[in-house]
Amino acid sequence: MRTATPIAAIENVIIMVKENHGFDNYFGTFPGANGANLAHAPNPPTADPNHTHEGWLSRATTAARLQYLESDIPAYFAYARQFTLCDNYFTAVAGPSTPNHLMLIAADSPVIDNPHTYRGRPQQTFNLRSLPDLLEKAGRTWGAYTTGYPFDLITNLGRRNQKNQSAFAADATAGTLPSVSWIYGPSGLDEHPLGNVTDGMDWTVGLVDAVAKGPLWPKCAIFITWDDWGGWLDHVDPPALEQWTDGTQFFPGGRVGCLVMSPYAKRGYISKAQHTHVSLIKFCESVFNLPTLGTRDAASDGMEDCFDFASPPNLAIPQAPVSGASSPPTPGRRKTTRKKPVAKRPVSKKTSKKPTRRKRATKKS
Repeated sequence: MRTATPIAAIENVIIMVKENHGFDNYFGTFPGANGANLAHAPNPPTADPNHTHEGWLSRATTAARLQYLESDIPAYFAYARQFTLCDNYFTAVAGPSTPNHLMLIAADSPVIDNPHTYRGRPQQTFNLRSLPDLLEKAGRTWGAYTTGYPFDLITNLGRRNQKNQSAFAADATAGTLPSVSWIYGPSGLDEHPLGNVTDGMDWTVGLVDAVAKGPLWPKCAIFITWDDWGGWLDHVDPPALEQWTDGTQFFPGGRVGCLVMSPYAKRGYISKAQHTHVSLIKFCESVFNLPTLGTRDAASDGMEDCFDFASPPNLAIPQAPVSGASSPPTPGRRKTTRKKPVAKRPVSKKTSKKPTRRKRATKKS
């Protein structure tokens, strides 16, 4: 039997981006993962921790020392047991949402913090080459299920190829998703504090169900990740690969979880390889035989260790905990029976240097 290749095996890539939770904050208690036990976080969170670049620099002393348990996000733990969980996966920028969202589209960001206006109709856009540009040039399709952000921050993308998040499940069921899809949770279900993390997880499970039970599952790859570190303490520091113009850490940023789900994904596997958000760009470039956007994605891995293209695909679909709702769940929103949480004792962490004042600057080329 011939060995499958990524180009032949994968026809649709789905990047599901949730918000603001580091690895230890979500998966610190997952068996076999490089995690740490922290105090149990309230659900929903009672505060939105500081997750700016300045907050990241002072994280050892100022980050929230809390985490969620399997009882809070049971479906994510179930997916991790069935497929691949990456425990050495880092955001792309040591800062908040916007630079990391740009990295997930363009493998680049001209900012290290959120612009003053970045949601709704942005006052400033950025002239960046992006993965959608490469896909269009190669005759492939792409789409964003969002209400504008973050694609409307990139000048030549704007609001093209966008649909509301509510259209995703129907497109997945009909088998009409584009070659690469990005989907972002609506407010309240994106898991951004102060949102209930279980409700956000339930919404994601509805999307996964729609894909897995539709015609695209045999040749698709789903990545579920979190845009930034969220202001939560993580005991693993990222490698220092790129500095910002003031000499502080730029690339990569804090560690977050990444779930890899596909008939070709390794089952029950914890990836220890070093990955970043840019690895997802590189995966798409490899799958669709695209050129790279620049030196950052050229030097990146492409999530290779998370897949087994030498074996026949395992078409068993993802299984999440049985819903506690009395009526069948609708795609994109389901309810899960919640278990009583068990608190964990906090652990001490090392300190880091205090942040210094910085002037707004541009990244080194």
